[in-house]
Amino acid sequence: MAKIFIIDDEKPLRQAMAQILQDEGHTIIEAKDGSQGLKIIKDSIALGDRLDLVFLDLKMPRTQGMTVLKNLGKILFELPVIVMTAYGTSRTAIEAMQLGAYDYLTKPFDLDTLVELTKKALSHHQASVYRISAETLSQNADEMLGRSPLMQNVFKLIGRIAQGDSTVILLGESGTGKELVASMLHTTSSRSKGPLVKVNCAALPEHLLEAELFGHEKGAFTGADHLRIGRFEQANGGTLFLDEIGELTPVIQSKLLRVLQDRSFERLGSNQTRTVDVRILAATNRNLEEMVRSNQFREDLYYRLNVVRVELPALRDRIEDINLLTQHFLSRIALKQGYPSLAIAETAMKKLQSYPFPGNVRELQNILERAAVLSGGRPILPEHLIFTQNEQPQLNLAQAVAQLEQDLIRRALLLDPQEPHKALGLDQQTFIQKRQQWNL
Repeated sequence: MAKIFIIDDEKPLRQAMAQILQDEGHTIIEAKDGSQGLKIIKDSIALGDRLDLVFLDLKMPRTQGMTVLKNLGKILFELPVIVMTAYGTSRTAIEAMQLGAYDYLTKPFDLDTLVELTKKALSHHQASVYRISAETLSQNADEMLGRSPLMQNVFKLIGRIAQGDSTVILLGESGTGKELVASMLHTTSSRSKGPLVKVNCAALPEHLLEAELFGHEKGAFTGADHLRIGRFEQANGGTLFLDEIGELTPVIQSKLLRVLQDRSFERLGSNQTRTVDVRILAATNRNLEEMVRSNQFREDLYYRLNVVRVELPALRDRIEDINLLTQHFLSRIALKQGYPSLAIAETAMKKLQSYPFPGNVRELQNILERAAVLSGGRPILPEHLIFTQNEQPQLNLAQAVAQLEQDLIRRALLLDPQEPHKALGLDQQTFIQKRQQWNL
């Protein structure tokens, strides 16, 4: 069995983890802080003593976990390290993954999760994981918060794919943070010194969008009284984010396909082919698979875009994050509106947690900003929370079951993209049929 190293200053937790893992047949060694842990790891390597897995707490006296990760450097390519913290934010999760951590656990975690993650890490010990430098991490990472497993998986995925050059499609309902993820992918990539150019494809009619994307020569059409550089050229050396990609017309879809294939295009009114070095990020809140089936979206373009897929969960699927997000937004609103601080009553928090938030995080932010104004800087009470939708959705049983089934399928796809059917206890064929039934 494996030799597992636990580094944590919380002795009761360390001992509980050790007992569980010993019961699984593993050999356990322990360290009470980062300095001791780092020395043991380096001594073990120098002596040729095998270590198979490390659990590392991030918040410890003396040497903290993030410092241990930085000191391990290339060792992390050979030794999987699972970091643990009670202070989970997107920044710490992404930074830990960028430094080379194998996975990330938010305290408190249940022991079943510990055992399953240990099995997974040991079985993937030899798998290569793309890791990138921490120096490129942007302060923007702090803007996206979430301690729920669904969001932790999103942060981990961002950390793994940011440094690559693959096209990424961001999927999720309006207000889930797709544009924010695009910014995080750019600022944590090797292209961060280049431009990040954003285009809302739904904001312009076809003829204007074509000129906006590809540019035009002087005199190319009525009103084109000067040369205009398009967004693809503006983004050369950086990243182009195409929001609302599902709104593209067939003509623009066809031209975009060509750029994705060979990064070449012509300005309107010109026969000169130009090439650009651009990473493409695209986003939509629409069901592209369904649009492909109904011939509203080109299948070949869909597959060109769907190289790496990031699905952002709806806020109603991660209600455990509402408290954290509320604190974050109230802090920002207090600063913006000139209050020393803002508080919210427990009854108001419960009211927030019972609301389905069709507008997701953006709607939560707006509700809190309005509530802060109505409360006049005093504690926010339930009557200050004004929702756009009845907080008690009127669903019949069939609708409720259908919604639950769809939500569970989405969660399974996020938790285990390779074998999502196992997370639901289904065979693969049944899972495929369910996805087809709900167009997921």
